[in-house]
Order: sequence, then C-alpha cells, then structure tokens
Amino acid sequence: MEEYHDALMNKNIAVVSSSLTTPLVDGGYQSHEEHIIPVSTKQTDEESVLDDNYKETLGTSSFFKTCFNGINALSGVGILSVPYALASGGWLTLILLFVIGAATFYTGLLMRRCIDVSSKIRTYPDIGEYAFGKKGRMLVSSFMYLELYVVATGFLILEGDNLSNLFPNMSFTLAGVRVYGQQGFVVLVGLIILPSMWLTDLSKISYVSATGVLASVLIIVSVFWVGAEDTGFRAKGKFFKLNGIPTGVSLYTFCYCAHPVFPTLYTSMKDKRQFSKVLLLCFVLCTISYGTMAVLGYLMFGENIKSQVTLNLPIDKLSSKVAIYTTLVTPIAKYALMATPIVNAIESSSGINYNNKSIRLLIRTLFLVSSVIVALAIPFFGYLMSLVGAFLSATALIIIPCLCYLKIMGTYRSWGYELVIIIGIILMGISVVIIGTYTSLEQIASEFKLNF
Repeated sequence: MEEYHDALMNKNIAVVSSSLTTPLVDGGYQSHEEHIIPVSTKQTDEESVLDDNYKETLGTSSFFKTCFNGINALSGVGILSVPYALASGGWLTLILLFVIGAATFYTGLLMRRCIDVSSKIRTYPDIGEYAFGKKGRMLVSSFMYLELYVVATGFLILEGDNLSNLFPNMSFTLAGVRVYGQQGFVVLVGLIILPSMWLTDLSKISYVSATGVLASVLIIVSVFWVGAEDTGFRAKGKFFKLNGIPTGVSLYTFCYCAHPVFPTLYTSMKDKRQFSKVLLLCFVLCTISYGTMAVLGYLMFGENIKSQVTLNLPIDKLSSKVAIYTTLVTPIAKYALMATPIVNAIESSSGINYNNKSIRLLIRTLFLVSSVIVALAIPFFGYLMSLVGAFLSATALIIIPCLCYLKIMGTYRSWGYELVIIIGIILMGISVVIIGTYTSLEQIASEFKLNF
C-alpha cells in the first residue's frame, strides 16, 4: 500500500486516496502527551518548528508542482453542485462559501503544525493516532474511507443522471432484465468501470484523474459559453432562504474535502516553509472557481437549477456537450483510485495473501456491486453529496483537525485568541454536522416517499 502511495506522489498526482493507503491501525505511537515537543502556540516562524534533518531529507516537489497537486485535490465534482447550493440558500450564502473556505484553510494549517511535531507523522491517520492513540487513527481512517465510498457511489449517480439526460429513451437488457433510464446507465457504467477495479497498476488511470484543474476550467468556460450565446444571465434568484442554508453550507463544505491529501503534499515539498503559501493559493483559486460557477449557474437558471448544473444545459449545443462529456470522463477514471485505498484496507485487515488473485478480484468486484446497489437505492446526487458534506466532510475537515491540534499542542490548557478561534470553528463544524445531516436525511426520506 505504501508503494501505491509513493507511486502517485512521485508522479506528482494528487488524489484524495493518496494519504489513505496506510493501514487503519499499525504499530504506531504511544499516547500523545509523552511525545509532545514543547511548541509555542504563538509560533509563526515555520523554520524554527521543523526538524532540520526531516526538512532536508524528505521532499522533492517544487512550489508549483505542489500547487498543481493541491488544486487538483480541491477540484472535484463539487463544482457541478455549487449553483444548486447557492440557489438553496440565496445570494447571501455566497458569504458562507468564503467562510467555509477560510475555516478549512485554517484547519489545513493546523494539520501542518501537527505534522511538524514529529517526523513520524506522514498522513492524516498518523495525526489522529498521535493525538488520541489507535482509537484516533481508527476514527480518522473510518471517516475518510466512508467518505471515499460515498463519493465513489456519487460518481455512479452522476454518470447515470447525465447519460439519461443525453439519451432519455434508451434502455438495456441485462441478465434477462430490462432496465431503463438512469438506473440502466448506473449499471452500465458499473460494468465499464469493473475492469479498472481489477487492475493493480493504476498509474495510467491516475494521469487521467489528475486533470481536475483542466476539467474545472473547461466546465466553467462551457457553462459561461452556453449562457452567453443561449440562455443569458437574466435570472434574479432570491437574496436569502433560511430553510435552504443547511443544504447550501453542506454542499460548500463538500467542495473542500481534500484534507487527507495535505499531509502528503506537505511531506513531499522540497521547501516546506512555502506550504502555507501553497495552501493559500490553492484555496483562493479554488474558491474563486467555485464562486464563479455558483454565480454563473444561478444567474442562468435561477430557481430552476438542478443538483448538477450540467443537467440544465441544452444538449444540442457544442459548449454543453463539452461540459457534459468532461463531466462524464473524469469520474470513470477516478472511481478505481477512490476505491483502491478502501479495498487495500479490507485486504490488509482480512489477512489475505497478496498472491491470492481470485479472492482479491472477488473483493474488488463485490465492492463495486455494493456501490452500484447503493447508487440505485439512493439516486439523489445533490442530497447524497449534501449528506457527505454535512456529516463526513465537516467532521474530517473542520472538527477533527481542531481537536487533534488542541490535544497535540496542549492549546486547550491556556485561554487565548487562538483557542477562541478554534473553539468557534469547532462549534461551526458541529452545527453543520447536526443541522446539515438532519436536513439531508429528511430530504432523502422525502424523495423516497415521492419516488418509491
């Protein structure tokens, strides 16, 4: 599993899975406090915090390569849902997009400070273990693996939605059963993805999946093109909708779910003192792209915006086809990469011999089958991603980094402005988790009543 991790980073490819290839629990550190290096919480000079030997011996990535990897990690399918998020809460919730972006940027910096404490900390689960022992590693890993699973399942729903929009009258006969529309395309895409799940060398696929930046730019340009030549930007929208804020905030949070990659990016840097600037640049550029897409989509389609902006685009336009086909290609390439860390963890924890190919193929196939079943059972992309953002992303991106930092650094022992800021961020994260999760589950339940 470490080989997979190193292969991805040596190719300068950032995917969410890159820091999840460490086992859930492996012989690690004893508990937190006896390992703590006394570091002032007011320290601002990163160089004085870093261990010189660690800084010099690890990392080969330049500033720009790390920026590219970071932007790739932050650029994902969330860009398709930000117009819907904005429409859910109204124009005023654009402020919340920037608040969530600022909060998750800050927690990324907290993770860096945690890594500086010990050269043994290389991944996000390592941070959890250093702070709270093996239970901490289990907690962090469980949230990340579950997030990967649901996002991979969301890829199938996304593919089914967009393909059924392109080919609304198409049906298939599979194993003697006639399937129609979105469900048929979900099954078909699952069959297309299956061979990639059996591969052990994912390097070629990883190159395709690392086009997050290009895909985001293409989609934004294509959507703008559609608006400029066809639909226009005349929808006024609503200024504020209180009941839609939980959905909007949850989807905004989902857009920033790249924290599992940050430790890998940091440890791979040649000059780690530049990491804060890298992180700031990545968050600023991605927040601008998310904000731009949100505004474009809401101005074009107003209250009629769907959970994926591509579903609103007229399918007969060239610009629409560019956006839709770009949307379709990347998830197919990314699915196996998202699934591999989970499958590797299952194989490792089950004690399966690496050479037992038949069992490994069976596990990978069953993983995909389970994902297809979930996609068929809960075909609500917007609500499912809102649930991911509210429950999984808010916990993994906002709450856990803050708690780990407080525990490792001992900041909770002394009252100060930093502690006030962190407590405020934690309370915000808890609010998103509770209110957002409840709202998302309620919306999914309502859709079930309407459709089944």
